[in-house]
Amino acid sequence: MAKGIVEKIGMKGSFLKHEKEDGQKVMFEGEILDHKIGIEYILGVLSSAKHGCIASLGEISAVGHRVVHGGEEFSGSVFITDEVVKALEKFIDLAPLHNPPNLKGIYALKALVPDIPQVAVFDTAFHHTIPKHAYMYAIPYSLYKKYGIRRYGFHGTSHKYVSNRACEILGVSKEDVKIITCHLGNGASACAIKYGKSIDTSMGFTPVEGLIMGTRSGDIDMGAVTYLMDKEKIGTKSASTLFNKHSGLLGITGVSSDLREILASAEQSDERSLLAIKMFDYRIKKFIGSYAAAMGGLDILVFTGGIGENSHLTRLGACEDLEFLGIELDQEINKEIKGKEGVISKSNSRVKVMVVPTNEELMIAIDTQNIVNELLKK
Repeated sequence: MAKGIVEKIGMKGSFLKHEKEDGQKVMFEGEILDHKIGIEYILGVLSSAKHGCIASLGEISAVGHRVVHGGEEFSGSVFITDEVVKALEKFIDLAPLHNPPNLKGIYALKALVPDIPQVAVFDTAFHHTIPKHAYMYAIPYSLYKKYGIRRYGFHGTSHKYVSNRACEILGVSKEDVKIITCHLGNGASACAIKYGKSIDTSMGFTPVEGLIMGTRSGDIDMGAVTYLMDKEKIGTKSASTLFNKHSGLLGITGVSSDLREILASAEQSDERSLLAIKMFDYRIKKFIGSYAAAMGGLDILVFTGGIGENSHLTRLGACEDLEFLGIELDQEINKEIKGKEGVISKSNSRVKVMVVPTNEELMIAIDTQNIVNELLKK
């Protein structure tokens, strides 16, 4: 009936994009300072006489939320109760960029439409099949038992969808193939999926580990972290802010966390932008190689997310010199594919390289519908 997104929340030039069922698109610019205001914009547009698709908010039967971190407590989607909210609040420190706005969305909808059931769909759920030797860190085992410090992984809803969809497109069974999915956006992660199950992923205890991201550092020597804390005389909260919000592409370039703006800057021969792009692509390539080794081979490589779906240059950089793995990109087809499904490898490439736009919203909607239907049966 409608789809849309609010972008640049809390930044200059924030806006809401809204697409009607007939394909007509409208954009509303405004001072969207936080996620609560963003949701108010969304509800207002959905129920407006001119642009909306519902007569009133009473037509909404349920709301599904993507929630990043559920710790070891949540291994699947759940109906949101006061107890669930309290549990989610405990995990704010584990995902400081995402869990707070996830909760703000839940709070806002509870205040605006209190009678509508809400469901939480966790990014971590798909990764509960990762074996213990892959999710454990080499720290005292007692600290794992005490605090649950382990690899959880994120973007699970996306990795699950695009890997399943890739198999559908190619007409193969997910139980027969080894897949690497690269979800590349402002947040970025890679996942090794062997015979339909996640066996490793680049994000870890929090979403800061792994690939270089818009504002997150990705992998970094813990010694460098403690060294900087000592030299800059900062505590844990300031360090978390440094590595979550001021690092990554933004930290390297000093220009932006948005790869589109960095690519434009690189075209003007900005050295730091050129460096950031090389670092970003190189880190992706390293994970592709390591996950092919972990699975003992590779059949399908999938790119998704805002960058993965739209940047042919990133896909080219990530696949460069990987012919020894059986990855042979068709550069002309790669240039043509933007924001749509397609195979971008050569016809004789042993590994099928694909672009599959993610559809986390569909997965969230299906889980939400199933859980609400179960509640109605009771």
